[in-house]
Amino acid sequence: MNQTTIRIDPHVHSEASYDGHDPVELLLEQAAEIGLDGIVVTDHDVIHASLRAAELAPEYGLLGIPGVEVSTEVGHLLAIGVTEMPPRRAPLGETVAWVRDHGGVAVVPHPFQRSRHGIPRRHLGDCDAIEVFNSWLFTGFRNRRARRFATEHDYPALAASDAHSVPHVGRAYTELVIDDVDRATLDGEAVLAAIRDGEMRMRGRRQPIAASAHHYAVGSARKSGYYAKLGALKGRAAARAGALRGAQLVADLAVR
Repeated sequence: MNQTTIRIDPHVHSEASYDGHDPVELLLEQAAEIGLDGIVVTDHDVIHASLRAAELAPEYGLLGIPGVEVSTEVGHLLAIGVTEMPPRRAPLGETVAWVRDHGGVAVVPHPFQRSRHGIPRRHLGDCDAIEVFNSWLFTGFRNRRARRFATEHDYPALAASDAHSVPHVGRAYTELVIDDVDRATLDGEAVLAAIRDGEMRMRGRRQPIAASAHHYAVGSARKSGYYAKLGALKGRAAARAGALRGAQLVADLAVR
């Protein structure tokens, strides 16, 4: 049987999140640089940047999959594969049903961690998968607890970086094994189906120090270069605007 294995970081934040820092272009560049096949930009309760990231992804050789981290009545939920904003603050079961009705998969991120709006155990019911390794948890306790819960209740398990800045993209990711699909024709629907079927391998261990240092350095340099270029472009634009205003002032004085 022909199998294709891809690497996806399904939980990444852009500057569109209140606690995010970087534009989607930089996130996509970093994902391509470190060998991922795709990321899902899941900003907090907004989806416009994720739609843009999904549209731009093929330009970076990546799969384009939109998503959002939506606030439910009892905590946060990743809605992966949707192109519209789910209702906010709705009951968890209703939000999960909405995500499915709109072609997506409903993934519970960082469960049990109330400081980050993780869904408590007593409320964690029907969903499509659980994030059992989140690279931003300070200890492994809640990751292990999430993994035990997923195993006991037969939920597919994902790993994700939960990156809020470029250097941290890909600190953890999920490998998806997809049968009878050629890589050249692979699309987001095949990825969503693989998540639903649980055909995944977590890569949630922290990276070796050397690899982490390399990724961080590459991401930091790319970020610095991007903003330097952006600053130069804004400077040139301001200079042009100043020159035009000056020319207009000279013309006005000549008329007078």
